Amino acid sequence: MAPTKTYAFRSPGSKAEVESGLDFRPKFDADGLIPAIVTDARSGEVLMFAFMNAEALGLSMETGIVHFWSRSRAALWKKGGESGNVFKIVEMRTDCDQDVIWLRVTVEGDGHACHTGRRSCFYRLVPVQGAAGETSQLTLAPDTDDA
Repeated sequence: MAPTKTYAFRSPGSKAEVESGLDFRPKFDADGLIPAIVTDARSGEVLMFAFMNAEALGLSMETGIVHFWSRSRAALWKKGGESGNVFKIVEMRTDCDQDVIWLRVTVEGDGHACHTGRRSCFYRLVPVQGAAGETSQLTLAPDTDDA
C-alpha cells in the first residue's frame, strides 16, 4: 500500500496533559510505532496484537478500518486487504500514558483474525507453574478453531 498522507499528532505534553487531558497525544516509540491490542467488540476476545505508525493510526481513525505497520515487511498494511477479514472499528481507546492503542472491532469476511486461519492469534496456552525454559510445551486452547 503506497503512502497516501502524512499524519501529525500532538507531541506528548506534560504528565498531567497526557494522563488527564482530553487531547489525543499518542506516544510513539523510538521506531515511530505504537502497540495496538485488538479485541472482538461483542465477545471481548483478544484477536491480535500489532503495531501502528502515525500513518496507520491516522488511516485507521480516518477510515474506520484498521491499518497496521508491518515490522517484518517494513510496510503499511490494511488488515484484511488480502484475506477479506477486515477489522471495522467499533471503538478506539488509549491507555493512561497514551502509549498503547486498544481497538474494539467487528471482523468482516469469515471472522478469522489470524493469518493461520484461526479466530484469534492467541490460540496456544503457555504453561504456568510448570517447567520453564527449553522443556516448555504449548498446548492448543480448548476454544481454538483448528486451522
